[in-house]
Amino acid sequence: MRNRRIAPVVAISAVAALVPALTPAVASAAAPAPRAAAAADALKPYTQQKPRWKRCDAEAPANFECATVKVPLDYTRPDGRKLDVEVSRTRATSAQDRRGVLLLNPGGPGGAGLDMPLWLAPELPDAVKKQYDLIGFDPRGVGRSSPVSCGMNDDDRNWQRPYKAATFGKDVRWARTVAEKCRAKGGGVLPHLTTRNTARDMDVIRAVLGEKKISYLGYSYGTYLGAVYTQMFPRRADRFVLDSAVDPERIWRGMIQVWAEGAEPAFARWSEWTAERHATYGLGSTPAEVGRTFRDLVAQADRKPVDLDGTLLTGDDIRAGRAMFFDVTYAAETVARLKKAAAGGPSTPAPSRRSTSPAPVPPSFARAVPSDNMDASFWAVACADTRAWPRDPEQYRRDAIRDKARYPLYGDFASHIKPCAFWQKGAEPATKVNNSVSALILQNEWDSQTPLVSGQGLRRAMKGSRMVTVLGGQGHGVYGSKSCADKTATAYLTTGRLPAADLTCRAPSGQARNRPQLPLPVPPGVQER
Repeated sequence: MRNRRIAPVVAISAVAALVPALTPAVASAAAPAPRAAAAADALKPYTQQKPRWKRCDAEAPANFECATVKVPLDYTRPDGRKLDVEVSRTRATSAQDRRGVLLLNPGGPGGAGLDMPLWLAPELPDAVKKQYDLIGFDPRGVGRSSPVSCGMNDDDRNWQRPYKAATFGKDVRWARTVAEKCRAKGGGVLPHLTTRNTARDMDVIRAVLGEKKISYLGYSYGTYLGAVYTQMFPRRADRFVLDSAVDPERIWRGMIQVWAEGAEPAFARWSEWTAERHATYGLGSTPAEVGRTFRDLVAQADRKPVDLDGTLLTGDDIRAGRAMFFDVTYAAETVARLKKAAAGGPSTPAPSRRSTSPAPVPPSFARAVPSDNMDASFWAVACADTRAWPRDPEQYRRDAIRDKARYPLYGDFASHIKPCAFWQKGAEPATKVNNSVSALILQNEWDSQTPLVSGQGLRRAMKGSRMVTVLGGQGHGVYGSKSCADKTATAYLTTGRLPAADLTCRAPSGQARNRPQLPLPVPPGVQER
C-alpha cells in the first residue's frame, strides 16, 4: 500500500503429474524405472549445462561469481519454453576442508537471493565458510531470473485492506483487477511459478554444480522451499537449516491469517510489559488500561485521522501496524508518540528502527527489474502453490467478519479477499510435506511474520528434524543474528550432528531488541519487527 504510510508504525504499502526427479538416482521410488530414466534423459540438456562463471560486477569482490542456468518453464515439457535462473557463488575458503555447497534463500515469496553470499558471509562463522561454497540465486520469476510483472499501479499493490461493508464491493473489484492484470501480462508463465518448480530448479543447480547433495540455509518462505525440496528429493538433501519457519499445512492463506492469530498474544505481552513501565510511557498502569488506551487511539483516528510526522493515519492504518507489538519497546515508544500526536502535542523523535531493506550492492550489480516484481512473484507463488483459496467472495466477507471478532487487531485484514480468489490455477496441487529427512528448525518466540505456532507446524511435518526455540527472541531471522541458537546451527552445518531432542534457549536481556537485523525480505507492504 504505497498511497499511505505509517511512519514509523508500519509501511502500509504493498506478498498432469509432474516428474518428481531429475536423475534416476533421485526418481520417486514409486515411479517405474523406464519412466524415471526417460525423465532424466529429457532433462540432460539442463543438468549437464556448463555454466559460464564470471565476476558478478566490476565493483563486487573478485571471488563473487555469477552464472545463468537454463531451466524449463514446465518440467513436463522440457523441450518447451525456458527460463533463466541467475546463480551466484563464493567459494569455500579452505579447499582442504570443503564439504560441498550451501544454497541460500532469503524468503518472500518473491525475495531475491543472488546477493545473499555477500551480505550473509560476514554473519557466518569461519568454520561454515571453510566447508561450503555459498550459493545464492534468484528464484524463477524474481530479480534477474526471468523477472515477471503484472503492470500493477500503487493502488493494485495496496493489499492490506480491512473489511468494511461499505467498501467490500470495491475490494472485490480490486482483487479481480490484480488477478486479471497478472493473467493478461504473464498468464503463460505464472501457473509455473510455484515452490515445487523452484525446488526442481534447485536440483538443476545441484546437478550443474556437479554435487551429489546440497546443504541449505533458508529463511521464512525459504523454509517452505527447503521443506518441499526434502519431500521431492530426500536423497539429495544433506544438512538443511530452516530458519523462521512456515507451516506447510497453512500455505498460503493460512500463513497470512496466522499473522492475526499471532498478533493477539504479542499484544497481550506488550500490554503487560508496558503497564509495568507506566512511569515511562504513560499508557496505563494495568494491562487493561494499556489496551484501552490503544483502542481509544484507534477509535479516535477512525473519527479523525491522527497527524504523525505529516502523515494522516486512520485507525485502520494503525491496526495494520500489528507487527510492531512483537518488539515491546518499539511498540511502547510508537504508541506513546501516537497518543501525544492525537492530543495535539508536539512531535517527538521516532523510535529507532532496525532496517529490513537488503544490504547495499554495487550500483550496476542488479539489472533493472519491474517495480512490481516482488508483488507479482509473491502473488504468483501464494496463489499458484495451492488450490485451497476460496473462489466465492462471500466466503471472504464471512471470514473477515468472524476473524475481526476473534482477532480484533488484524483479523479482518488477514481474512479479507485477496487476488488469489480470481487467480488461474497453478500447474499442480500443493506438496504434502511429511517426511523423516534430517533438518534443523530455528524459531524466535516472538516473530511477527512466522509466529511460533508456524515453526511448530513445520516441526510436526518433518519428523526427522529438531527445533531450537529462542525464548524471548524477537524478530524475523535467527541464524547469523548473534542468537543463542547460532552455536547449535553451526555445529549441525559443520559436523552433521543434530541435537538429540528439541531445544530451547533464552535470548539474553536486551539482545532481542539490539541484535543485528538480517536484511530478509517480507511480503510486499508488510513491515517486519
